[in-house]
Amino acid sequence: PSSFSFSGLVIALVCFRWVAFDASSGTYVTSGSDGAEQLDCIKFSPDGRMMAVGSHDNHIYLYSVSEDCQTIQRVAKCSGHSSFVTHLDWSNDSFYLQSSSGDYELLFWLASTGKQITKQEQARDVTWQTFTCTLGFPVSGIWPEGADGTDINTVCRNAAMSLLATGDDFGKVNLFRYPVPQAKSEHHTALGHSSHVTSVRFLHDDSLLISTGGKDTSIMQWVVMSPDSTV
Repeated sequence: PSSFSFSGLVIALVCFRWVAFDASSGTYVTSGSDGAEQLDCIKFSPDGRMMAVGSHDNHIYLYSVSEDCQTIQRVAKCSGHSSFVTHLDWSNDSFYLQSSSGDYELLFWLASTGKQITKQEQARDVTWQTFTCTLGFPVSGIWPEGADGTDINTVCRNAAMSLLATGDDFGKVNLFRYPVPQAKSEHHTALGHSSHVTSVRFLHDDSLLISTGGKDTSIMQWVVMSPDSTV
């Protein structure tokens, strides 16, 4: 996994460490590690001032990022998950985080302190810059009947907030209209992977959808033909 900041910094996860590079030159900037287990997900805040790292040790580590992007310093740790962290999303204003975990739990956090938000109404009307968590009201309708929680590996909402893509254990890339609050919602399915789909992401302009496969080790590009949910 990797994440880009608007200031031109890219962070890559390498097993137990994160490594920061300058996106334009490829120059090494800094690196760090958190806990004793592998790191699973990472994301910059929309304002570029913070970075969140989800770990297999059930915690989320929050970092401040200097204006010149040369210094990244840990400022807080989010504790509350009872399983490894799988996905992260920042709110548009960089005040909040949402995260999902391996035991199918969705939690919300205050970014300034790392404290868990226990009153759900506080996060009910938050606008999320991205939506990659596989749980939550806007994506509750993506799960097929009889799903055990592991069938869908990845989701991604487009920048226009009109489409949601999912990748599942059956090699399918599915495209829904966003939000997807109702069960058995209509969707378009694209076939191409011969193994489970590990990740789906829209490009910044929503023109393409990128998907990665598991055992087939493939990367595929899908053209979004129109807003009518076809790829």
